[in-house]
Formats: sequence, structure tokens, C-alpha cells
Amino acid sequence: MPHLYGERIKLREFRKEDLPWIRLWVNNPEIVNHLSDIFLYPHTQQSTEDFLDSMLEGKPDGRGFVICEHGSEQYIGSISLDAIDWKNRVGTIGIVIGFPEYLGHGIGTEALKLLVAFAFRELNLNRLELQVYDFNVRAIRSYRKCGFQEEGRLRQRLYKNGRYIDVVQMGLLRSEWETSDEQTTTAE
Repeated sequence: MPHLYGERIKLREFRKEDLPWIRLWVNNPEIVNHLSDIFLYPHTQQSTEDFLDSMLEGKPDGRGFVICEHGSEQYIGSISLDAIDWKNRVGTIGIVIGFPEYLGHGIGTEALKLLVAFAFRELNLNRLELQVYDFNVRAIRSYRKCGFQEEGRLRQRLYKNGRYIDVVQMGLLRSEWETSDEQTTTAE
């Protein structure tokens, strides 16, 4: 799989040595509060190892990358295309920035722009989609910067933090992306 280069970050393959970095965030409430319910209970060492092993092995219906710094290749988080529907050319995006000190600095937006370009240019996908919790304003703002539009809302779909929340469905079409200014990436 190619490395994808942005201005400040690089998307690279997963490595065994990423395990300790992943373990630092998988049970951090500040991070996992914005992620799916698989993080509802403490994530065990074995669960994290199983996840990493699945990323190292690869899946025919997915592509996953580590978000890292250019020079040091230090793990910051991960971004993936999951459940790729090859017939209909649709991919579902998941992203996590694993450390609070990297939040709010555009790292996720830069990673998303790289993945979107890869998905449309290299994988020839036609549609990308994702879901986000309504209270995750920072992520919604990032997704909109990358061209994603709100397509629907699952009202009161989840119970989190003592209240029911909406799950926002967002999507981006290749034709929309092609007419935008977001068509930049370099592959190694």
C-alpha cells in the first residue's frame, strides 16, 4: 500500500510497534466518547492486539492507514475505509485522532483529504460516507471542510453521556469532489 503525504502528516501502513500507542488511547474517555460503542467497556490488551493483527493482515473490503508525523512516523491516530462495496463503488470512513494534544489542529482534516483523494483516484470509488454523533461539532466541521454533506439523521439513535443523541449520516460523491479544490495528494 502506498504512503500518502500531506503538508504535515503522512498516512502509512500499520506496524506491530504501533500497539503501545494504540493502547494509550483505547481506554481514554476523552477520545473514545466520540467513537462507536465498541469502546463502551474497557478495551483489553487482547482486543487491541486482535484489532492490530486484523489491520496488519488487511481485508478485501477495507483499507486502513496510520496517521503519523512526517519525519518521525510517530503514531497519531488512524483512518480507514471500511465495508467497501466494490460493486457499487462505496466506502465507509472511520477516523480517530488518538491524543488530545493533536485535536483541533487540522490533523484529522488533512488525513481525511488524503484518504478521500486516494479513494476516488486510486480505488475508483464513487461515494464515501460516514456517521458522526451530533455533539461532535469539531468532527462535523472537519467533514464539511472536506466536502461531506449531511444526508440524514438517525434521531435519538444512541444513548450516551446520560442523554439520547442523533447520529448524523454524511456523504461525498466523486463528482462533488472533482469540482472542489481538494484534489491534492502525493503517493510514494
